[in-house]
Amino acid sequence: MRDIALVAFAQTAHRRTSEELSEVEMLMPVLHGVLEQTGLKTPDIGFTCSGSSDYLAGRAFSFTLALDGVGAWPPISESHVEMDGAWALYEAWTKLLTGEADTALVYAYGKSSPGSVRDVLTRQLDPYYVAPLWPDSVALAALQAQALIDAGATDEPALAAVAARSRADATANSHAQLRGSVPQGDYLVRPLRTGDCPPIGDGAAAVVLAAGERARDLCERPAWIRGIDHRIEAHGLGVRDLTDSPSARLAAEKAGAFERPVDTAELHAPFTSQEVVLRKALRLGDDVRVNPSGGPLAANPVMAAGLIRIGEAAAGIHRGESDRALAHATSGPCLQQNLVAVLEGDPR
Repeated sequence: MRDIALVAFAQTAHRRTSEELSEVEMLMPVLHGVLEQTGLKTPDIGFTCSGSSDYLAGRAFSFTLALDGVGAWPPISESHVEMDGAWALYEAWTKLLTGEADTALVYAYGKSSPGSVRDVLTRQLDPYYVAPLWPDSVALAALQAQALIDAGATDEPALAAVAARSRADATANSHAQLRGSVPQGDYLVRPLRTGDCPPIGDGAAAVVLAAGERARDLCERPAWIRGIDHRIEAHGLGVRDLTDSPSARLAAEKAGAFERPVDTAELHAPFTSQEVVLRKALRLGDDVRVNPSGGPLAANPVMAAGLIRIGEAAAGIHRGESDRALAHATSGPCLQQNLVAVLEGDPR
């Protein structure tokens, strides 16, 4: 297999609303940012892949408008996934493995502010048995949190500690939406309080992938993708154990996460209770730094937050702060779909 690495990462300063900006205007700075980091021009990119949601944008084929920010003329090799950008990265990684391209640009964006993201996300549910009941994303996460509490795996003070740690770590992240001390607030859906839930906000992110020696030409310390895999739970919530995530565990196993210890983990856990589930499934001990960027509890632009987890893990390797990192992305209710990537830097 070809060695493939992340060589550049950029993200927006995530905000509660960006109503004065179109998706293209929001994307342009991060697209220019990753190209400037590598010295590449648009014609140098062998493959481009994006992740977004037409349901979030409220119009069909909205991703085609975002191509204006990339520059689709002369014609480029391009693809799109109606998923978080982490799955666009997976497609780009596969493309580079085939040898059809040596470089890839991956980007993702989401504007949650124009509508009710809690209601929009109900469109992911089973259309016959669950969606007609309109349980929103917070209510479903509360079911999972209560299951964990009933099983003795956590309690409300422990969940509050997860939120406090994440937002304290985010003080060093200029891109985060929530930083420092944030009140736990009132219950949204018991047992989850406002502080247990991610902020609603708008944002975008982009990464550049490169293969082999091309990666070393573009980056002083590339973050090599040693393994990546994604798995899915059953669609029916009633047939799942919400206190565990077998799909995340299997994805981590197939990605090689358990072969050697990791020093950092960027987890796409939008709710505090989901970090409890993922720590267990991914076998993360207390010696592993979890979400040093603040994670999705500090900034959660829908459709970009998973790609940002991979980008943040790679950025730590670029800076020399990490040698072997795990990055995780999720989609769907209660950690339904899970992608795990293992990244490594060259020995120092």
